[in-house]
This record gives sequence, structure tokens and C-alpha cells, in this order.
Amino acid sequence: MGHRSRGAEAAIAVLLLTLGTACGSRLPESDFEHRDRGSPSEPARDRTPIRVGVITSATSPVGGNAFTGPRDGAKAFFDRLDARGGIDGRRVEVRLCDDGGSGIGNNECVHRLIDEDKVVALVATTALDYAGASRVSHARVPDIGGQPIGAAYDTWPHLYGIYGSLAPRDGTTGWDGEQYGGTEVYRYFKREHGARTAAVVSYNQPASAAYARLVERGLKAEGYKVVTEQVDFALPNFRAVAADLKEQGADLVFDAIDTHGNAQLCEAMDDVGADVTAKVTNVQNWTSTVAEDYKDAPRCRNALWATGSSRNFEDTGQDAVREFRDATEGLDSHSQWQLEGWAAAKWFTDAAKACAPKGVTRACVDDHMNHSQGYTADGLLIPVRFERLPEPPKSRRTCLSVARWTDGKGWVSQGDMNDTCFEVPQLPYRP
Repeated sequence: MGHRSRGAEAAIAVLLLTLGTACGSRLPESDFEHRDRGSPSEPARDRTPIRVGVITSATSPVGGNAFTGPRDGAKAFFDRLDARGGIDGRRVEVRLCDDGGSGIGNNECVHRLIDEDKVVALVATTALDYAGASRVSHARVPDIGGQPIGAAYDTWPHLYGIYGSLAPRDGTTGWDGEQYGGTEVYRYFKREHGARTAAVVSYNQPASAAYARLVERGLKAEGYKVVTEQVDFALPNFRAVAADLKEQGADLVFDAIDTHGNAQLCEAMDDVGADVTAKVTNVQNWTSTVAEDYKDAPRCRNALWATGSSRNFEDTGQDAVREFRDATEGLDSHSQWQLEGWAAAKWFTDAAKACAPKGVTRACVDDHMNHSQGYTADGLLIPVRFERLPEPPKSRRTCLSVARWTDGKGWVSQGDMNDTCFEVPQLPYRP
């Protein structure tokens, strides 16, 4: 657990090579003839590249490009950083590894990057099956800003998920195998939009059903009437689900299904006239491709809401978001996961810059990360905290980022993420 605690941080200072270094000396040789020959010369500065690794399930059973957003955001950050001089004059060399979405492939990537390529850190890890997490931890390699798809970031030391963690991280997941999550999303829609009835749609598949049960529990804790809908993973009948949502008068629809399934559900809702206050999706589906993905469901499309813990990638009035968008303008699309990958790369960079005077080592970067409190990546993240609480908190003040899709405008932020905060209960679940 440990999602979502963040604050304000100074902008990154990128080291530029001086004009003299780039173009050579313009001073006459006589200016160098009268140096104090008795003084020791300064040691030569280390110019070797700083090597980092990025593990991504770029090809996986989930489908192409499902997990590549953080990788693309991190790569864009490092490309721009290198163009501006790198870290203390050292280029950042990015080693990419596609684990194929399997545990075997993940272990192979971990071995190659840590043991063979000798990376200083992993950045923006996005793995469907992070089987190599314990190996990363035992090697004391800091893993910075990874996506918590599984439980690894609430289990192992030296792993620093993009949303932080309050768990002991001593090799056991969460607290005695249980993780905790808050009800802030459900509180938001209840307080701000008067929602009272919520539907939860899932597949008849274990992981999907387990997540749906967690959502159902959180909704009930906030006083909602909950309608559960489950569809066959192989042959889903979304029209029947949509008809029941209309019959039950659902205000909100939450889901534990993929983007393709969501698009089909939305189309079915439009077909039967099931209008809702909000069709709520998650950060993974917070992308610029909504108009294309939901092209046959205009009413449902304009009821799409997304919640998360990072600043909306459409908020180009913010300097940090504008820098991200400028650096990624060549990409075919944009997403919240790309922005979070960019933030992860900046996080590593800030740690490495702090270590530069003494040497950018695994140990130094890890120590810097272990003391990270309130990091925001220049305002891109809700302040991130890493604490090792001996007992899970019963409640917590939690903030969230909220955006709504509007045709012609894209994702429109609903208030500032640092002000949209609630004191909410923390509910246990087993991953």
C-alpha cells in the first residue's frame, strides 16, 4: 500500500556543456605558461555513461503496447537530458529489455541488466510478472518509479514504486501478506456528484474477479448500493450487462476489464440507452486515444472519468507537463503512464545528481531514494512517501487526480490534485 502521498519540489537543473568545452579554447597558449607547477592537478572528471535499465512487458499476453507507456516516457526524458549535457557531463545510457510478460523472461531481463550490463538502477519498470523482484532487491539495485502491477513494490526493499509505500517491505507483502487501499475515489463521486448506486463489471477470471471484490468492498464502505456484473471472458455478453445497468439505475460504473472490453461495454450502454454520471476508468486507460477507442459510443465516451495520482498529461498550463509534452510531441499518442515514466526518469536523475560529487553508485542512489519524502517530480506527482510502518494505518488522508473526457477538449482536469483530498478508511486485501 502506500499510494498517494506527494508535495512540491524544485525544477530539475540540467547540466549544459559550456561553450568552451564544445568549441575548444580561444585563449592563447601564453595564458597557460605561468601556472603554479607545484600544485597537484585536479583529477580528470568521469565522463563514462551512467547506465540504467528499463524492463517492460512490451510483448505480452495482454497485447502490444499495453505496458510501453512508462518506458516511452522515461526514454524521452533521458534523450532530452542527454541533449542538454547529461548528469554532471555524463550521458545516461538506457538499456531496454522486453520480458515478454512472463516470469522467465523477467528473470532473464533482471540477470542481463544487473549482472551483465551493470546498470546503476532500474527505472520505470512495468512488468506483468515481476518474478525477478527479489533478485533486484538482494543485489541492492534501486528500482525507481516502477508501476505496481503486482505486489513487489510493497514487498521488497530497494524497490521504489511510483506511488510510494507505507509497508515494511521486508520480504513479506504488505503487513502479514495483506495490502491496504483507500476509498477516496468512491468518496469523491459521492461528495462531488451525489452518486449513490454503483456497478462493478468484471470477467469470470480470477484476477479480474478479485479486483472487482475489492472495489465492491470499498463502495459498500462508502455507503453505496452496489450492483455486480460478471461476464464470460471468452464470450462476454455486454449488452445484457448494459441492460441491467439501466434497469438498476446505476450512477457510476467501475470495471475490472481491459480497454477493448470497456469499449464494447460502452457501445452496449449507448445502444440500450444506459446513461450514467460517470464511467470510471483507471490510469492505464488514461490516454489520448479515447476518441478512436470509443468511436462507436459517443454518449458513454463523454461520461468517461479517470482517477490517479499524477497530474493530467493534458494540463499544459503547468510548466512540467508542458516540458513533457514538448519532448514527446513526436509520439503517435500520449498517456498518463508516459507522464509517470517521465517522472520516474526525473526521480532517478535528481538522485544521481545529488550523488554526482561523490560518485553515482547503486548504494548512493539507493540511499537517496530511501530518504525520499514528499517527492513530486516538479509537481507531476502527488507527494510520494516511503515509510515502514510496523502496523497498517486504519485511515489516511489521501489526494487524487481526477479528469473527465470531453470531445473536442480531451481530458479536462476536475480541480487540483493536491486539493482533492479525503480522510478515508484503509481496507485490507490479499493480492
